[in-house]
Amino acid sequence: MNTRKVPLRKCLGCNEMKEKKELVRVVRSKEGEISLDLTGKKSGRGAYICKSKACFEKARKAKRFERAFSCMISPEIFDRIAEEIDNE
Repeated sequence: MNTRKVPLRKCLGCNEMKEKKELVRVVRSKEGEISLDLTGKKSGRGAYICKSKACFEKARKAKRFERAFSCMISPEIFDRIAEEIDNE
């Protein structure tokens, strides 16, 4: 019998614990580049967000991405990530 647990992660927007596969990972690479990680396998510091625009905007407004990555994030990067989430 396989009793493998599904990993849980907390959404930066709604602060709810959800299964990892339900969320989208945003990652900051060692070079400082912030991008959407649709595979969940990119190396770097990761933060998770629901696939909803509302959660993304809530996390952005509360500066939760900046806190998670310990750096400032330009509006252009936020716009690009929001567009990618919309296309997801």
